[in-house]
Amino acid sequence: MVKQIIFNLAMFIALSGCFLNKNRMTNLEIIKSTYEGKTSEENGKNLAKYVADEISWTEAKGFPYAGTYIGLDNVTKNVFSRLGSEWIDYKFTPEDYVASDDKVVAYGTYTGTYKLTGKAFIARAAHVWRLKAGEIVKFEQFVDSQPVIDATK
Repeated sequence: MVKQIIFNLAMFIALSGCFLNKNRMTNLEIIKSTYEGKTSEENGKNLAKYVADEISWTEAKGFPYAGTYIGLDNVTKNVFSRLGSEWIDYKFTPEDYVASDDKVVAYGTYTGTYKLTGKAFIARAAHVWRLKAGEIVKFEQFVDSQPVIDATK
């Protein structure tokens, strides 16, 4: 009788764990949620939901907002706010993703129009994301910065 109770309890715990794991998003799903929402506001909310407090966010050398920023507030101030105020329809459109363990790479195309010059651009880019325990801890951008810089002149 005791063995049966222990067995039943063990099965319950094991099955509960399987159920919980099914509801937990994979690293790939987390990153996709930051790009593939219905609106940019939804994408931003998903990023904020999964980002670690001390995220390290690196914009590529040569890019207008180049540097490494720590924490979502610094990223918002130095990257997102500027993109929103200086560009029209600035966006990254992912073409595909590559995922392995704690790393997800999204690659695709940036597009937008610089407000001050009215010049549009298209640039290829890749984003490398690192996650730990379901949180985004690091972001690094790789981009052909020249078309972006040209649009600002």
